[in-house]
Amino acid sequence: MSMPLEKSPTRAPVGRIAELADQCVQCGLCLPVCPTYALDRNEAESPRGRIAIAAALARGQVDPTAGLREHLDHCLGCLNCEKACPANVQYGELLIETRALLGPGPQSPRQLLNLIKRPVLMRALHHIGGWMALPRWKGWLARRLPADSPWRAALLVIPIEAPAARARASDKNHGQPCVALFPGCVASIDDAEAQQAAITLLQVAGFQISLLPAFCCGAMDLHGGATESAERAAQHVRRAWAECGATQLVSVTPGCLGTLRRALPGVSVVDPVELLATHADALVFRPLAQRITLHLPCTQINVARSDHALLQLLRRVPDLDVLPLPRPPYCCGAAGSHLLEFPERAAQLRDATLRQVATLDPQQLLSSNIGCRLHLAAGIDAQGLHWPTRHPLTLLAQQLIHAH
Repeated sequence: MSMPLEKSPTRAPVGRIAELADQCVQCGLCLPVCPTYALDRNEAESPRGRIAIAAALARGQVDPTAGLREHLDHCLGCLNCEKACPANVQYGELLIETRALLGPGPQSPRQLLNLIKRPVLMRALHHIGGWMALPRWKGWLARRLPADSPWRAALLVIPIEAPAARARASDKNHGQPCVALFPGCVASIDDAEAQQAAITLLQVAGFQISLLPAFCCGAMDLHGGATESAERAAQHVRRAWAECGATQLVSVTPGCLGTLRRALPGVSVVDPVELLATHADALVFRPLAQRITLHLPCTQINVARSDHALLQLLRRVPDLDVLPLPRPPYCCGAAGSHLLEFPERAAQLRDATLRQVATLDPQQLLSSNIGCRLHLAAGIDAQGLHWPTRHPLTLLAQQLIHAH
């Protein structure tokens, strides 16, 4: 339904959107690194085109019709364009402000997203699903749902393995610098093993660890235009941080880092691999004679900017052949809730990524973002491939020789 911008019930700062849009010089250097432009070859599916749409919406020159907003909703928020931009356009901020102006899209599976954001409920459902042997027949059930159904996409990314036990931190290294680990929502269940690995590695490196409660940071709401829910999540983050007494905050999920930094301005919020890389001399690893492909999530490269630190750590494992995935492709298509909202588009981007993985013929595929890894694993399963998928920290902890 078309709605004049002046009557929008949201209270986003339209002047700020126009100001951000005016930074763009329309040079087009963002086009070659944009995954959706590569997919459609449509100017409206490029950063330059979306900036023009956002500016026109903010100035009241066009109404937010379904067709216009679809181009904005298709954006993955990968921020490859920001890295390529010579004018330093704050595209990520522009996208957040514009989506806040429009509110959640009509394709947003709100009930499903509300479920995913509740770790206690999700863990209970995992246990019920395990009791019912859901991983064995999830494909049969998914095939009976429409190809564009978010519930179908959600079924397909359910891990085959049962979730690991919750991560736990001990009182080791009391009196040393205290680092708080943010578990998140989905990651607190499906990446608990990686979180425990991060705790082990950080403790061996000399850090004291405080584990925050598991809850959603608000990233999906923030990037989906649900501003009130995103702000409630940010307040939850601020309360948890104020109570933990740590000096730094880490998350094993790069997709959470930008939202955590937004909620906690002035706080050091980093990928744990950055801290580990600066204390790498304390970490000694057993040899592992394997060839692994490293998928670097967009958020790890463009938000966390910890890709070099991760490669530095992995290359400390003797005999390990580390092959970073070439770019392009620039995004696997997971992109938070994008794989649920636009599953067919997400699958196209994922399959392009897996074709590149196949050229490297790995024995394992590593990726540090839980959404990316579940999405890639679903594609691996659908194609009958045999690449185990893991978080890089899990491999590092597995090969760690504990100091005495």
